[in-house]
Amino acid sequence: MFYAQLVVNGIVQGLVIGLAALSITLVFGIARFPNAATGDAMTFGAYAALAAHKTTGSIVLGGMSALFMTGLAMLLAYWAVFRRLADRSVVALLVASIGVAFFIRAVLGVAFGHSQQVFQVPLSRPYVFGGLRVTPLDLQLALVALVALAAVFALLYLTSIGRQMRAVADNRDLARVSGIRPNRVMVTLWLLAGGIAGIAGMMLGIKTIVTPEFGWEMLLPAFTAAILGGIGSPVGAVVAGLILGIAQEVSTPFVGFTYKIALAFVIMLAVLLIRPRGLFGRVESVR
Repeated sequence: MFYAQLVVNGIVQGLVIGLAALSITLVFGIARFPNAATGDAMTFGAYAALAAHKTTGSIVLGGMSALFMTGLAMLLAYWAVFRRLADRSVVALLVASIGVAFFIRAVLGVAFGHSQQVFQVPLSRPYVFGGLRVTPLDLQLALVALVALAAVFALLYLTSIGRQMRAVADNRDLARVSGIRPNRVMVTLWLLAGGIAGIAGMMLGIKTIVTPEFGWEMLLPAFTAAILGGIGSPVGAVVAGLILGIAQEVSTPFVGFTYKIALAFVIMLAVLLIRPRGLFGRVESVR
């Protein structure tokens, strides 16, 4: 029962990692580079939600603020930085994303300071299901994550812009000659990737504490989940995030809370050595 409780506790953490990994894999699949600014986009979302929550007292409005403000912030980063480097190498774009991450962190540090801040959420009695304790807050956060995931997958698979995004991810040159407008796709991509990261940051901030560095610390688990799920696979990113979040919680009695994040590094190395394409990745050949 103890380990079953750890599995339940790891689900929300896994959803946070899965959302961040989904943001990474969308950018990699369409813009073709690993976005190291995802972690600090999460931090931006957490502060946007925190500011709205302190002003209005509403977690719902805080979530909406995280979604829209982070989406706009990442779109601004695309217009100011990534669009200008679109023809450069992957390494150049990666380094640029690290620079964007440091810029976001510095701005947040100046604006909000470096002291720890928390969401003032009311305490509530946990529900008990067959001996497993689940807090109402965890249920609410899981519902938020599931609604966000449902909206993202509906956009990707049920809308015209989603089909265009998947076409660009599959074959950019063919998509271009087919009449797909890349600017529209990229604007949608960065709004979507930023909004997802913002929701993940809000969820993490509610569960822990908010500092300018806390999103950066989630970057390794998010990248690990993206690799484990298969770079370019949205479903794989979410599934791998859940696996990793649960694995980290289950490992806590053995390695402690401080070192459980090292499990992400071990899993990433194992995946790269044994199955580089990940769980849901496709083998691509080059002629």
